[in-house]
Amino acid sequence: MEAHLCQSPGSEDSPQGSPHVVVNGTGSVNGQESGGVAILGQSPEARHLSPLTSPLLTDAGCIRNEDEEEARRKKFPTDKAYFIAKELLTTERTFLNDLQVITQSFQSAAGKDEALPDSVRNLITASYDPVHKFHQGFLKEVEQRLAQWEGRSNAHIKGDYQRIGDILLKNIQGLRQLTVHLQKHSECLVELERACRSSRKVEAVCRDFEQQRVCYLPLNIFLLRPLHRLLHYKLILERLCKHYPPTHEDFRDCRAGLADISEMVLQLQGAMMKMENFQKLLELKKDLTGIENLAIPGREFIRLGCLSKLSGKGLQQRMFFLFSDSLVYTSRGMTPSNQFKVHGQMPLYGMTIRESEEEWGVPHSFTLFGQRQSLVVAASCASEMERWVEDIRMAIDLAEQSSSPTSDLLSTSPTDNKLSEDGGMELESEDELCGSRSSLERQGQRGNTTVHVCWHRNTSVSMVDFSVAVENQLSGNLLRKFKNSNGWQKLWVVFTNFSLFFYKSHQDDYPLASLPLLGYSVTVPAESENIHKDYVFKLHFKSHVYYFRSESEYTFERWMEVIRSATCSASRPLLSSRKDY
Repeated sequence: MEAHLCQSPGSEDSPQGSPHVVVNGTGSVNGQESGGVAILGQSPEARHLSPLTSPLLTDAGCIRNEDEEEARRKKFPTDKAYFIAKELLTTERTFLNDLQVITQSFQSAAGKDEALPDSVRNLITASYDPVHKFHQGFLKEVEQRLAQWEGRSNAHIKGDYQRIGDILLKNIQGLRQLTVHLQKHSECLVELERACRSSRKVEAVCRDFEQQRVCYLPLNIFLLRPLHRLLHYKLILERLCKHYPPTHEDFRDCRAGLADISEMVLQLQGAMMKMENFQKLLELKKDLTGIENLAIPGREFIRLGCLSKLSGKGLQQRMFFLFSDSLVYTSRGMTPSNQFKVHGQMPLYGMTIRESEEEWGVPHSFTLFGQRQSLVVAASCASEMERWVEDIRMAIDLAEQSSSPTSDLLSTSPTDNKLSEDGGMELESEDELCGSRSSLERQGQRGNTTVHVCWHRNTSVSMVDFSVAVENQLSGNLLRKFKNSNGWQKLWVVFTNFSLFFYKSHQDDYPLASLPLLGYSVTVPAESENIHKDYVFKLHFKSHVYYFRSESEYTFERWMEVIRSATCSASRPLLSSRKDY
Protein backbone atom coordinates (compact mmCIF):
# COMPACT_ATOMS: atom_id res chain seq x y z
CA MET A 1 0.00 0.00 0.00
CA GLU A 2 1.48 3.31 -1.02
CA ALA A 3 1.67 5.89 1.76
CA HIS A 4 2.22 9.59 1.32
CA LEU A 5 3.19 12.51 3.49
CA CYS A 6 0.94 15.54 3.42
CA GLN A 7 3.38 18.08 2.05
CA SER A 8 3.58 21.73 2.93
CA PRO A 9 6.65 23.06 1.14
CA GLY A 10 7.89 26.45 2.14
CA SER A 11 6.21 26.49 5.52
CA GLU A 12 8.09 28.42 8.16
CA ASP A 13 7.79 25.39 10.37
CA SER A 14 9.43 22.85 8.10
CA PRO A 15 12.79 22.29 9.77
CA GLN A 16 15.12 19.80 8.23
CA GLY A 17 15.90 16.78 10.32
CA SER A 18 12.75 16.37 12.39
CA PRO A 19 10.74 13.86 10.35
CA HIS A 20 9.99 11.42 13.12
CA VAL A 21 6.25 11.79 13.45
CA VAL A 22 3.89 9.59 11.51
CA VAL A 23 1.80 11.75 9.19
CA ASN A 24 -1.35 10.35 7.69
CA GLY A 25 -2.07 10.88 4.03
CA THR A 26 -3.86 8.12 2.15
CA GLY A 27 -2.38 5.75 4.70
CA SER A 28 0.29 6.06 7.36
CA VAL A 29 3.95 6.76 6.88
CA ASN A 30 5.75 4.92 9.56
CA GLY A 31 8.87 6.01 11.35
CA GLN A 32 12.12 4.21 10.72
CA GLU A 33 15.14 5.42 12.57
CA SER A 34 18.64 5.74 11.23
CA GLY A 35 21.20 6.11 13.97
CA GLY A 36 18.39 6.49 16.47
CA VAL A 37 16.52 9.27 14.65
CA ALA A 38 13.23 8.37 13.01
CA ILE A 39 12.99 8.91 9.27
CA LEU A 40 9.56 9.17 7.75
CA GLY A 41 8.47 8.72 4.22
CA GLN A 42 11.85 7.75 2.79
CA SER A 43 11.67 9.81 -0.42
CA PRO A 44 14.30 12.60 -0.57
CA GLU A 45 11.70 15.36 -0.58
CA ALA A 46 9.86 13.79 2.35
CA ARG A 47 12.93 13.62 4.58
CA HIS A 48 12.93 17.39 4.98
CA LEU A 49 9.28 17.82 5.93
CA SER A 50 8.25 18.75 9.41
CA PRO A 51 6.34 15.91 11.04
CA LEU A 52 3.52 18.14 12.25
CA THR A 53 3.37 20.22 9.09
CA SER A 54 0.70 19.45 6.56
CA PRO A 55 -1.89 21.54 4.72
CA LEU A 56 -4.40 20.42 7.34
CA LEU A 57 -2.28 20.88 10.45
CA THR A 58 -1.21 24.41 9.47
CA ASP A 59 -4.64 25.59 8.40
CA ALA A 60 -5.03 29.21 9.46
CA GLY A 61 -8.39 28.41 11.04
CA CYS A 62 -6.76 26.53 13.90
CA ILE A 63 -4.10 29.13 14.78
CA ARG A 64 -5.28 31.03 17.84
CA ASN A 65 -4.71 34.71 18.40
CA GLU A 66 -2.86 35.22 21.69
CA ASP A 67 -5.37 37.77 23.05
CA GLU A 68 -8.28 35.51 22.11
CA GLU A 69 -6.67 32.58 23.93
CA GLU A 70 -6.02 34.59 27.10
CA ALA A 71 -9.57 35.97 27.11
CA ARG A 72 -10.98 32.46 26.68
CA ARG A 73 -8.97 31.14 29.62
CA LYS A 74 -10.01 33.95 31.95
CA LYS A 75 -13.69 33.44 31.17
CA PHE A 76 -13.93 29.85 32.39
CA PRO A 77 -13.95 28.52 35.99
CA THR A 78 -10.66 27.99 37.80
CA ASP A 79 -11.77 25.37 40.34
CA LYS A 80 -9.77 22.15 40.12
CA ALA A 81 -13.01 20.13 40.18
CA TYR A 82 -14.03 21.86 36.94
CA PHE A 83 -10.84 20.73 35.21
CA ILE A 84 -11.28 17.17 36.51
CA ALA A 85 -14.82 17.22 35.10
CA LYS A 86 -13.47 18.62 31.85
CA GLU A 87 -11.02 15.70 31.64
CA LEU A 88 -14.01 13.39 32.00
CA LEU A 89 -15.60 15.21 29.04
CA THR A 90 -12.55 15.19 26.75
CA THR A 91 -11.67 11.55 27.41
CA GLU A 92 -15.32 10.50 27.02
CA ARG A 93 -15.33 12.08 23.56
CA THR A 94 -12.28 10.05 22.59
CA PHE A 95 -13.77 6.90 24.12
CA LEU A 96 -16.99 7.31 22.13
CA ASN A 97 -14.97 7.78 18.93
CA ASP A 98 -13.06 4.59 19.73
CA LEU A 99 -16.30 2.71 20.31
CA GLN A 100 -17.53 3.86 16.90
CA VAL A 101 -14.49 2.22 15.31
CA ILE A 102 -16.06 -1.11 16.35
CA THR A 103 -19.80 -0.40 16.17
CA GLN A 104 -19.75 1.58 12.91
CA SER A 105 -16.48 1.51 10.93
CA PHE A 106 -15.49 -2.14 11.44
CA GLN A 107 -19.03 -3.47 11.23
CA SER A 108 -19.48 -1.56 7.96
CA ALA A 109 -16.20 -2.88 6.52
CA ALA A 110 -16.95 -6.45 7.60
CA GLY A 111 -20.48 -6.26 6.20
CA LYS A 112 -19.34 -5.30 2.70
CA ASP A 113 -17.44 -8.52 2.05
CA GLU A 114 -19.76 -10.71 4.13
CA ALA A 115 -16.62 -12.60 5.13
CA LEU A 116 -17.21 -12.38 8.88
CA PRO A 117 -19.40 -15.25 10.11
CA ASP A 118 -22.86 -14.12 11.21
CA SER A 119 -22.27 -15.57 14.66
CA VAL A 120 -19.21 -13.35 15.22
CA ARG A 121 -20.85 -10.27 13.70
CA ASN A 122 -23.96 -10.74 15.83
CA LEU A 123 -21.88 -11.32 18.96
CA ILE A 124 -19.95 -8.07 18.44
CA THR A 125 -23.15 -6.14 17.63
CA ALA A 126 -24.99 -7.46 20.68
CA SER A 127 -21.99 -6.83 22.99
CA TYR A 128 -20.92 -3.35 21.85
CA ASP A 129 -23.98 -1.54 20.45
CA PRO A 130 -25.77 -1.24 23.83
CA VAL A 131 -22.54 0.09 25.39
CA HIS A 132 -22.16 2.62 22.54
CA LYS A 133 -25.75 3.80 22.90
CA PHE A 134 -25.38 4.19 26.66
CA HIS A 135 -22.23 6.29 26.37
CA GLN A 136 -23.82 8.56 23.76
CA GLY A 137 -26.36 9.56 26.40
CA PHE A 138 -23.68 9.83 29.09
CA LEU A 139 -21.59 12.16 26.92
CA LYS A 140 -24.57 14.44 26.25
CA GLU A 141 -25.20 14.76 29.99
CA VAL A 142 -21.55 15.61 30.67
CA GLU A 143 -21.46 18.15 27.82
CA GLN A 144 -24.61 19.83 29.13
CA ARG A 145 -23.26 19.99 32.69
CA LEU A 146 -19.95 21.50 31.57
CA ALA A 147 -21.81 24.10 29.49
CA GLN A 148 -23.85 25.03 32.56
CA TRP A 149 -20.72 25.09 34.73
CA GLU A 150 -19.04 27.45 32.26
CA GLY A 151 -22.14 29.64 32.05
CA ARG A 152 -22.72 28.90 28.36
CA SER A 153 -26.33 27.76 28.84
CA ASN A 154 -29.53 29.53 29.84
CA ALA A 155 -29.04 28.50 33.45
CA HIS A 156 -27.99 31.67 35.23
CA ILE A 157 -27.76 30.19 38.70
CA LYS A 158 -24.58 28.16 38.41
CA GLY A 159 -24.33 26.89 41.99
CA ASP A 160 -26.39 23.76 41.34
CA TYR A 161 -24.35 22.93 38.27
CA GLN A 162 -20.79 23.27 39.60
CA ARG A 163 -20.51 19.58 40.30
CA ILE A 164 -20.20 16.31 38.38
CA GLY A 165 -20.57 13.55 41.01
CA ASP A 166 -24.34 13.26 40.58
CA ILE A 167 -23.97 12.55 36.84
CA LEU A 168 -21.13 10.09 37.43
CA LEU A 169 -23.06 8.23 40.13
CA LYS A 170 -26.21 7.96 38.00
CA ASN A 171 -24.33 6.69 34.95
CA ILE A 172 -22.09 4.27 36.85
CA GLN A 173 -25.24 2.73 38.24
CA GLY A 174 -26.48 2.52 34.64
CA LEU A 175 -23.19 0.91 33.60
CA ARG A 176 -23.73 -1.84 36.17
CA GLN A 177 -26.74 -2.92 34.13
CA LEU A 178 -24.39 -3.41 31.16
CA THR A 179 -22.06 -5.80 33.02
CA VAL A 180 -23.49 -8.76 31.09
CA HIS A 181 -22.37 -7.09 27.85
CA LEU A 182 -18.95 -6.12 29.21
CA GLN A 183 -18.38 -9.73 30.25
CA LYS A 184 -18.89 -10.77 26.62
CA HIS A 185 -16.05 -8.62 25.30
CA SER A 186 -13.40 -11.25 26.01
CA GLU A 187 -15.49 -13.73 24.03
CA CYS A 188 -15.62 -11.25 21.13
CA LEU A 189 -11.82 -11.02 21.08
CA VAL A 190 -11.44 -14.82 21.14
CA GLU A 191 -14.10 -15.46 18.48
CA LEU A 192 -12.72 -12.80 16.13
CA GLU A 193 -9.25 -14.34 16.42
CA ARG A 194 -10.70 -17.81 15.83
CA ALA A 195 -12.47 -16.53 12.70
CA CYS A 196 -9.21 -15.03 11.43
CA ARG A 197 -7.36 -18.32 11.97
CA SER A 198 -9.98 -20.36 10.14
CA SER A 199 -10.56 -18.01 7.20
CA ARG A 200 -7.99 -16.12 5.14
CA LYS A 201 -10.81 -13.92 3.89
CA VAL A 202 -11.70 -12.81 7.43
CA GLU A 203 -8.02 -12.29 8.19
CA ALA A 204 -7.72 -10.11 5.08
CA VAL A 205 -10.78 -8.06 6.08
CA CYS A 206 -9.27 -7.35 9.51
CA ARG A 207 -5.84 -6.64 8.05
CA ASP A 208 -7.26 -4.26 5.45
CA PHE A 209 -9.36 -2.49 8.06
CA GLU A 210 -6.25 -1.89 10.17
CA GLN A 211 -4.79 0.02 7.21
CA GLN A 212 -7.66 2.50 7.29
CA ARG A 213 -6.94 5.83 8.93
CA VAL A 214 -9.85 5.50 11.33
CA CYS A 215 -8.19 2.39 12.83
CA TYR A 216 -5.29 4.33 14.34
CA LEU A 217 -4.49 1.52 16.80
CA PRO A 218 -4.43 -2.26 16.37
CA LEU A 219 -8.03 -3.41 15.91
CA ASN A 220 -8.24 -5.64 18.95
CA ILE A 221 -7.19 -2.78 21.26
CA PHE A 222 -10.51 -1.12 20.46
CA LEU A 223 -12.30 -4.26 21.66
CA LEU A 224 -10.74 -3.71 25.12
CA ARG A 225 -11.70 -0.04 25.40
CA PRO A 226 -14.97 -0.40 27.39
CA LEU A 227 -13.25 -2.35 30.16
CA HIS A 228 -10.34 0.10 30.23
CA ARG A 229 -12.78 3.00 30.51
CA LEU A 230 -13.95 1.69 33.88
CA LEU A 231 -10.43 2.27 35.22
CA HIS A 232 -10.55 5.87 34.01
CA TYR A 233 -13.82 6.57 35.83
CA LYS A 234 -12.32 5.11 39.00
CA LEU A 235 -9.23 7.35 38.73
CA ILE A 236 -11.33 10.47 38.02
CA LEU A 237 -13.55 9.78 41.03
CA GLU A 238 -10.49 9.17 43.23
CA ARG A 239 -9.15 12.59 42.24
CA LEU A 240 -12.51 14.25 42.95
CA CYS A 241 -12.81 12.58 46.37
CA LYS A 242 -9.28 13.66 47.23
CA HIS A 243 -9.99 17.23 46.10
CA TYR A 244 -13.33 17.78 47.87
CA PRO A 245 -13.65 18.28 51.63
CA PRO A 246 -16.17 15.83 53.14
CA THR A 247 -18.60 18.72 53.64
CA HIS A 248 -18.76 19.58 49.92
CA GLU A 249 -22.16 18.93 48.35
CA ASP A 250 -20.55 16.81 45.58
CA PHE A 251 -18.46 14.64 47.89
CA ARG A 252 -21.19 12.15 48.87
CA ASP A 253 -22.12 11.36 45.24
CA CYS A 254 -18.45 11.04 44.26
CA ARG A 255 -17.76 8.69 47.15
CA ALA A 256 -20.79 6.54 46.30
CA GLY A 257 -19.81 6.50 42.62
CA LEU A 258 -16.26 5.49 43.55
CA ALA A 259 -17.54 2.58 45.67
CA ASP A 260 -19.73 1.35 42.78
CA ILE A 261 -17.06 1.62 40.08
CA SER A 262 -14.44 0.02 42.34
CA GLU A 263 -16.76 -2.97 42.78
CA MET A 264 -17.22 -3.24 39.00
CA VAL A 265 -13.47 -3.03 38.36
CA LEU A 266 -12.83 -5.72 40.97
CA GLN A 267 -15.48 -7.94 39.38
CA LEU A 268 -14.09 -7.58 35.85
CA GLN A 269 -10.36 -7.17 36.55
CA GLY A 270 -9.47 -10.84 36.20
CA ALA A 271 -11.06 -11.04 32.75
CA MET A 272 -9.47 -7.73 31.82
CA MET A 273 -5.94 -8.90 32.67
CA LYS A 274 -6.40 -12.14 30.71
CA MET A 275 -7.73 -10.17 27.73
CA GLU A 276 -4.82 -7.74 27.81
CA ASN A 277 -2.29 -10.57 27.82
CA PHE A 278 -4.12 -12.42 25.05
CA GLN A 279 -4.38 -9.23 22.99
CA LYS A 280 -0.67 -8.58 23.40
CA LEU A 281 0.25 -12.12 22.31
CA LEU A 282 -1.99 -11.77 19.23
CA GLU A 283 -0.38 -8.44 18.40
CA LEU A 284 3.16 -9.79 18.78
CA LYS A 285 2.30 -12.72 16.53
CA LYS A 286 1.67 -10.24 13.71
CA ASP A 287 5.09 -8.67 14.24
CA LEU A 288 6.98 -11.98 14.12
CA THR A 289 7.71 -14.47 11.38
CA GLY A 290 9.02 -17.98 11.97
CA ILE A 291 6.98 -18.58 15.09
CA GLU A 292 4.00 -20.78 15.95
CA ASN A 293 1.59 -21.28 18.83
CA LEU A 294 2.38 -17.98 20.52
CA ALA A 295 -1.05 -17.31 22.05
CA ILE A 296 -1.55 -20.47 24.11
CA PRO A 297 -3.21 -20.77 27.55
CA GLY A 298 -0.80 -20.16 30.40
CA ARG A 299 1.77 -18.16 28.44
CA GLU A 300 2.26 -14.60 29.62
CA PHE A 301 4.07 -11.77 27.88
CA ILE A 302 6.61 -10.02 30.15
CA ARG A 303 8.94 -7.70 28.16
CA LEU A 304 10.07 -6.84 24.63
CA GLY A 305 12.93 -4.67 23.45
CA CYS A 306 16.42 -4.30 22.04
CA LEU A 307 19.56 -6.00 23.23
CA SER A 308 22.85 -6.44 21.40
CA LYS A 309 23.92 -10.06 20.97
CA LEU A 310 27.63 -10.87 21.11
CA SER A 311 28.82 -13.31 18.43
CA GLY A 312 31.82 -13.92 16.20
CA LYS A 313 30.66 -10.97 14.12
CA GLY A 314 30.73 -8.67 17.15
CA LEU A 315 27.72 -7.00 18.73
CA GLN A 316 24.56 -7.18 16.62
CA GLN A 317 21.27 -5.52 17.43
CA ARG A 318 18.50 -8.01 18.16
CA MET A 319 14.89 -7.74 19.27
CA PHE A 320 14.15 -9.92 22.32
CA PHE A 321 10.76 -11.12 23.53
CA LEU A 322 10.48 -12.45 27.07
CA PHE A 323 7.55 -14.71 27.90
CA SER A 324 6.75 -16.66 31.05
CA ASP A 325 8.29 -19.84 29.61
CA SER A 326 10.90 -18.74 27.05
CA LEU A 327 13.08 -15.99 25.64
CA VAL A 328 12.90 -15.42 21.86
CA TYR A 329 15.34 -13.30 19.84
CA THR A 330 14.86 -11.89 16.37
CA SER A 331 16.23 -9.49 13.79
CA ARG A 332 14.37 -7.03 11.62
CA GLY A 333 14.06 -8.59 8.20
CA MET A 334 13.18 -7.61 4.66
CA THR A 335 9.63 -8.91 4.53
CA PRO A 336 6.62 -7.37 2.78
CA SER A 337 4.98 -6.89 6.18
CA ASN A 338 8.08 -5.53 7.97
CA GLN A 339 8.09 -8.42 10.44
CA PHE A 340 10.89 -9.52 12.72
CA LYS A 341 12.52 -12.85 11.84
CA VAL A 342 12.93 -15.30 14.73
CA HIS A 343 16.46 -16.66 15.12
CA GLY A 344 16.29 -18.57 18.36
CA GLN A 345 14.39 -19.56 21.46
CA MET A 346 15.77 -20.27 24.94
CA PRO A 347 13.50 -22.11 27.39
CA LEU A 348 13.58 -20.45 30.81
CA TYR A 349 13.37 -23.69 32.77
CA GLY A 350 16.88 -24.39 34.08
CA MET A 351 18.28 -21.07 32.81
CA THR A 352 20.78 -19.09 34.87
CA ILE A 353 21.91 -15.49 34.40
CA ARG A 354 25.21 -13.77 35.25
CA GLU A 355 26.40 -10.21 34.79
CA SER A 356 29.52 -10.31 32.63
CA GLU A 357 30.82 -6.81 31.88
CA GLU A 358 34.31 -7.60 33.14
CA GLU A 359 34.46 -10.99 31.44
CA TRP A 360 33.70 -9.68 27.95
CA GLY A 361 34.71 -6.03 28.29
CA VAL A 362 31.27 -4.98 27.05
CA PRO A 363 29.33 -2.38 29.07
CA HIS A 364 25.92 -3.44 30.48
CA SER A 365 26.38 -7.05 29.37
CA PHE A 366 25.16 -10.28 30.93
CA THR A 367 25.26 -13.97 30.01
CA LEU A 368 22.28 -16.30 29.76
CA PHE A 369 23.06 -19.98 30.33
CA GLY A 370 20.41 -22.32 28.94
CA GLN A 371 20.24 -26.09 28.78
CA ARG A 372 21.25 -26.17 25.10
CA GLN A 373 23.09 -22.88 24.53
CA SER A 374 24.32 -19.70 26.10
CA LEU A 375 24.01 -16.08 24.96
CA VAL A 376 25.98 -12.96 25.81
CA VAL A 377 23.88 -9.84 25.41
CA ALA A 378 24.33 -6.15 26.19
CA ALA A 379 21.75 -3.49 27.02
CA SER A 380 21.94 0.12 25.85
CA CYS A 381 22.38 1.50 29.38
CA ALA A 382 22.57 0.44 33.02
CA SER A 383 18.85 0.99 33.71
CA GLU A 384 17.86 -1.13 30.68
CA MET A 385 20.17 -3.93 31.85
CA GLU A 386 18.63 -3.74 35.33
CA ARG A 387 15.09 -4.04 33.89
CA TRP A 388 15.99 -7.02 31.71
CA VAL A 389 17.93 -8.88 34.42
CA GLU A 390 15.16 -8.36 36.97
CA ASP A 391 12.41 -9.52 34.59
CA ILE A 392 14.38 -12.53 33.30
CA ARG A 393 15.13 -13.67 36.86
CA MET A 394 11.46 -13.28 37.77
CA ALA A 395 10.45 -15.24 34.65
CA ILE A 396 12.95 -18.02 35.46
CA ASP A 397 11.40 -18.34 38.93
CA LEU A 398 7.92 -18.54 37.36
CA ALA A 399 9.08 -21.21 34.90
CA GLU A 400 10.65 -23.25 37.70
CA GLN A 401 7.36 -23.19 39.62
CA SER A 402 5.24 -24.04 36.59
CA SER A 403 4.33 -27.65 35.93
CA SER A 404 3.58 -27.11 32.24
CA PRO A 405 6.42 -27.83 29.79
CA THR A 406 7.72 -25.17 27.43
CA SER A 407 6.15 -25.32 23.98
CA ASP A 408 8.49 -24.99 21.04
CA LEU A 409 7.64 -21.63 19.51
CA LEU A 410 9.73 -21.98 16.38
CA SER A 411 8.07 -23.04 13.15
CA THR A 412 11.38 -24.41 11.82
CA SER A 413 12.89 -27.83 12.57
CA PRO A 414 14.36 -28.44 16.05
CA THR A 415 17.92 -28.39 14.74
CA ASP A 416 17.48 -24.81 13.59
CA ASN A 417 17.02 -23.84 17.20
CA LYS A 418 20.58 -24.83 18.07
CA LEU A 419 22.67 -21.83 17.18
CA SER A 420 26.42 -21.87 17.48
CA GLU A 421 28.20 -19.54 19.87
CA ASP A 422 29.51 -17.34 17.05
CA GLY A 423 26.07 -16.99 15.50
CA GLY A 424 27.20 -18.89 12.42
CA MET A 425 23.70 -20.06 11.56
CA GLU A 426 22.37 -16.49 11.51
CA LEU A 427 22.58 -15.88 7.79
CA GLU A 428 20.78 -12.57 7.49
CA SER A 429 22.54 -10.02 5.32
CA GLU A 430 23.55 -6.53 6.36
CA ASP A 431 20.67 -5.19 4.27
CA GLU A 432 18.28 -7.42 6.16
CA LEU A 433 19.58 -6.26 9.52
CA CYS A 434 19.20 -2.63 8.57
CA GLY A 435 15.82 -3.16 6.95
CA SER A 436 14.67 -2.00 3.58
CA ARG A 437 13.87 1.69 3.42
CA SER A 438 11.95 1.34 0.21
CA SER A 439 9.78 -1.43 1.62
CA LEU A 440 8.84 0.81 4.54
CA GLU A 441 7.03 3.16 2.17
CA ARG A 442 4.62 0.39 1.28
CA GLN A 443 3.70 -0.43 4.86
CA GLY A 444 0.59 0.60 6.66
CA GLN A 445 0.38 0.89 10.41
CA ARG A 446 2.27 -2.35 11.11
CA GLY A 447 5.54 -0.48 10.56
CA ASN A 448 4.80 1.78 13.51
CA THR A 449 3.90 -0.72 16.22
CA THR A 450 5.44 -0.56 19.68
CA VAL A 451 7.86 -3.31 18.62
CA HIS A 452 9.20 -1.21 15.73
CA VAL A 453 9.45 1.92 17.89
CA CYS A 454 11.47 -0.01 20.49
CA TRP A 455 13.76 -1.26 17.71
CA HIS A 456 14.41 2.21 16.33
CA ARG A 457 14.76 3.88 19.74
CA ASN A 458 16.84 1.00 21.18
CA THR A 459 14.67 0.58 24.27
CA SER A 460 12.20 -1.88 25.81
CA VAL A 461 8.73 -2.01 27.35
CA SER A 462 7.14 -4.50 29.73
CA MET A 463 3.63 -5.77 30.29
CA VAL A 464 3.60 -3.61 33.41
CA ASP A 465 4.34 -0.59 31.18
CA PHE A 466 1.43 -1.54 28.92
CA SER A 467 -0.88 -1.83 31.93
CA VAL A 468 0.22 1.58 33.22
CA ALA A 469 -0.34 3.02 29.75
CA VAL A 470 -3.93 1.75 29.80
CA GLU A 471 -4.64 3.88 32.88
CA ASN A 472 -2.69 6.88 31.61
CA GLN A 473 -4.80 7.83 28.62
CA LEU A 474 -5.63 11.49 28.11
CA SER A 475 -7.12 13.79 25.49
CA GLY A 476 -7.84 17.48 25.07
CA ASN A 477 -6.80 20.66 23.34
CA LEU A 478 -3.15 21.71 23.42
CA LEU A 479 -1.37 24.63 21.79
CA ARG A 480 1.74 23.60 19.91
CA LYS A 481 4.45 26.19 19.29
CA PHE A 482 5.76 26.79 15.80
CA LYS A 483 9.49 26.20 15.56
CA ASN A 484 10.61 29.48 14.04
CA SER A 485 8.03 31.96 15.32
CA ASN A 486 6.07 32.88 18.43
CA GLY A 487 2.84 31.52 16.98
CA TRP A 488 0.90 28.69 18.61
CA GLN A 489 -1.35 26.18 16.85
CA LYS A 490 -4.41 24.68 18.53
CA LEU A 491 -4.70 20.89 18.13
CA TRP A 492 -6.86 18.17 19.61
CA VAL A 493 -4.40 15.67 21.09
CA VAL A 494 -4.99 12.09 22.22
CA PHE A 495 -2.39 10.27 24.29
CA THR A 496 -2.63 6.48 24.19
CA ASN A 497 -0.44 3.45 23.53
CA PHE A 498 2.80 5.40 24.23
CA SER A 499 2.00 7.93 21.47
CA LEU A 500 0.47 11.35 20.89
CA PHE A 501 -2.13 11.52 18.10
CA PHE A 502 -2.94 14.91 16.59
CA TYR A 503 -6.29 16.09 15.21
CA LYS A 504 -7.67 19.44 14.11
CA SER A 505 -10.65 18.94 16.43
CA HIS A 506 -12.31 16.26 18.53
CA GLN A 507 -14.90 15.82 15.78
CA ASP A 508 -12.34 14.41 13.31
CA ASP A 509 -12.66 10.72 12.50
CA TYR A 510 -8.94 10.01 12.35
CA PRO A 511 -5.61 11.60 13.40
CA LEU A 512 -3.56 13.68 10.99
CA ALA A 513 -0.23 12.79 12.62
CA SER A 514 1.22 10.84 15.52
CA LEU A 515 4.34 10.97 17.64
CA PRO A 516 5.61 7.81 19.42
CA LEU A 517 7.06 8.94 22.75
CA LEU A 518 9.21 5.98 23.81
CA GLY A 519 12.70 7.36 24.32
CA TYR A 520 11.57 10.99 24.65
CA SER A 521 12.07 13.15 27.72
CA VAL A 522 9.45 15.60 28.97
CA THR A 523 10.50 18.68 30.94
CA VAL A 524 9.67 22.37 31.21
CA PRO A 525 11.56 24.93 29.06
CA ALA A 526 14.60 26.66 30.53
CA GLU A 527 14.62 30.45 30.80
CA SER A 528 17.13 30.58 27.95
CA GLU A 529 14.52 29.09 25.61
CA ASN A 530 12.40 32.26 25.92
CA ILE A 531 9.03 30.56 26.21
CA HIS A 532 7.26 33.29 28.17
CA LYS A 533 4.05 31.38 28.77
CA ASP A 534 2.51 29.41 31.63
CA TYR A 535 1.80 25.67 31.56
CA VAL A 536 4.27 24.80 28.80
CA PHE A 537 5.98 21.42 28.59
CA LYS A 538 8.80 20.39 26.28
CA LEU A 539 9.22 17.06 24.48
CA HIS A 540 12.78 16.26 23.50
CA PHE A 541 14.47 13.40 21.65
CA LYS A 542 18.01 13.96 20.38
CA SER A 543 17.76 17.05 18.13
CA HIS A 544 13.96 17.06 18.01
CA VAL A 545 12.08 19.48 20.27
CA TYR A 546 8.38 20.29 20.63
CA TYR A 547 6.64 22.74 22.96
CA PHE A 548 3.02 22.35 24.04
CA ARG A 549 0.81 24.62 26.17
CA SER A 550 -2.06 23.44 28.33
CA GLU A 551 -4.85 25.60 29.72
CA SER A 552 -4.36 25.24 33.47
CA GLU A 553 -2.07 24.02 36.22
CA TYR A 554 -4.20 20.88 36.58
CA THR A 555 -4.12 19.96 32.88
CA PHE A 556 -0.40 20.75 32.69
CA GLU A 557 0.30 18.36 35.55
CA ARG A 558 -1.91 15.68 34.00
CA TRP A 559 -0.16 15.87 30.61
CA MET A 560 3.23 15.75 32.31
CA GLU A 561 2.13 12.78 34.42
CA VAL A 562 0.80 10.65 31.58
CA ILE A 563 3.61 11.47 29.17
CA ARG A 564 6.21 10.69 31.81
CA SER A 565 4.60 7.28 32.16
CA ALA A 566 5.63 6.55 28.56
CA THR A 567 9.05 8.19 28.37
CA CYS A 568 12.55 7.62 29.66
CA SER A 569 12.18 10.49 32.17
CA ALA A 570 9.42 8.81 34.16
CA SER A 571 11.30 8.96 37.44
CA ARG A 572 12.25 12.63 37.34
CA PRO A 573 10.52 14.95 39.82
CA LEU A 574 7.70 17.19 38.58
CA LEU A 575 8.95 20.68 37.87
CA SER A 576 7.09 23.94 38.36
CA SER A 577 4.97 24.93 35.36
CA ARG A 578 4.76 28.69 35.83
CA LYS A 579 7.06 31.27 34.31
CA ASP A 580 7.56 34.23 36.61
CA TYR A 581 8.73 37.14 34.50
